[in-house]
Amino acid sequence: MKNRVRDLRVEKGLTQEQLGEIIGVSRQTVNAIEKEKFDPSLPTAFKLAQLFEQKIEEIFIYE
Repeated sequence: MKNRVRDLRVEKGLTQEQLGEIIGVSRQTVNAIEKEKFDPSLPTAFKLAQLFEQKIEEIFIYE
């Protein structure tokens, strides 16, 4: 699944480590999400949407 997590994280000025701490996952998980090798759980997707003030479907693009 395509996503905009990296771009949104950089816009907020966060490192992968910082983002992971905020949403309760490891830096490695954030990296895997950004590289589109892992799709987050629904609760994690909601946390990202809330943090970035975006709708889930604006962050994650299902193809």
